[in-house]
Amino acid sequence: MEMNVSTQEEQVVAKKAGGLNPAIVLPILYLIALGIYIFVLGNPANFQAKAGEAITGPSVAFSDVASKDLHPESFMGVIYTGGPIVHILIMFMITVIVFSFERFFVLRKAAGKGNLDAYVLKVRSLLDKNKIDEAIEECDAQKGSVGNVVKEGLTTYKVLADDKTLNKEQKLVALTKSIEEATTLEMPMLEKNMMILSTLGTVATLVALLGTVIGMIRSFQALGAAGGTPDAAALSIGISEALINTALGIGTSAIAIILYNFFTSKIDGLTYKIDEIGMSIQQSFAEFN
Repeated sequence: MEMNVSTQEEQVVAKKAGGLNPAIVLPILYLIALGIYIFVLGNPANFQAKAGEAITGPSVAFSDVASKDLHPESFMGVIYTGGPIVHILIMFMITVIVFSFERFFVLRKAAGKGNLDAYVLKVRSLLDKNKIDEAIEECDAQKGSVGNVVKEGLTTYKVLADDKTLNKEQKLVALTKSIEEATTLEMPMLEKNMMILSTLGTVATLVALLGTVIGMIRSFQALGAAGGTPDAAALSIGISEALINTALGIGTSAIAIILYNFFTSKIDGLTYKIDEIGMSIQQSFAEFN
């Protein structure tokens, strides 16, 4: 009964500490990206109108830029000429940044207090001396995912050590199962939202390719409308739209992939530490019981 209660409490903690909820955060980030595209990149101050005409309003229409009525005179105006796909790519970039910070702080908290390697060596040293209570105190002080799993294993260790109904082999099986269950409860917290970074690493490039194709279509349409005579202004707008989408998509994808691999390596490191101490717990139990 006590072990079931402990397991339920850990499951609740894991769910609480899992990080941001994408269903709530993503729509907010989309609205932010749309606002940046319309009111920041599309600010009239970023464009120059035809001679003698003033630009009014909080933002300019992309159709005016496409029809050559407006010309960008700043870098933000140039990005705006990338077309409506740009605001989606901006949302992707903001999403990567937000969830990267979220993963950083969650994994930092999961690593616990103090030096993790020193904690592992300390616990293994205590296990070699069969000082289970002292090892549990180290887990309480560590306050991380590794400490949570190890504490669950050590608590089970003490219960099984006093159990007279099971043989040694059955006790080792129960101890291994307890450690595996505790690890399984901690892993969702560590891996949550990692799929977002992984997905954006691929999707950002595909969406950018869509914007690139649309830009090239505009370029060839301008060429066809001119009867085969190149319209330099129309061609430049279409090509600019294509290249801006390509640049934003590739940049976002590269950052997402790099950060995904970085956080994956951090999670693998924590998992390795858990497995290392878990093996030590089993060896200690086999030796002293």
